[in-house]
Amino acid sequence: MASFGVASISAHAQSSDAAAAPTAKSSKASNKALSKEVRRAMSKTKGLTSSNINVRVRDGAVTLAGTVPDNSQIEKATEAAKSVPGVTSVKNAITIREIGQ
Repeated sequence: MASFGVASISAHAQSSDAAAAPTAKSSKASNKALSKEVRRAMSKTKGLTSSNINVRVRDGAVTLAGTVPDNSQIEKATEAAKSVPGVTSVKNAITIREIGQ
């Protein structure tokens, strides 16, 4: 009877692993979709040049990185990202691009 209990536990462990795979896949798809929405929000923001801003998303947490011409655009990028439904936090690592670079 002891082997029956072990077989049951083993089968349960396999089903947990199988359930984890689709979750990771759906999480990746969610991150990608949210990243696209953040990019769209930034591109629609007046006074924001978002072409040099990279967006990374992990489980709703957004990280912005790259360069913009002036300080006001850093705040605009942050606010645009925060306005997107599903965004849980925004880390801003954007820097100001020196003139001529």
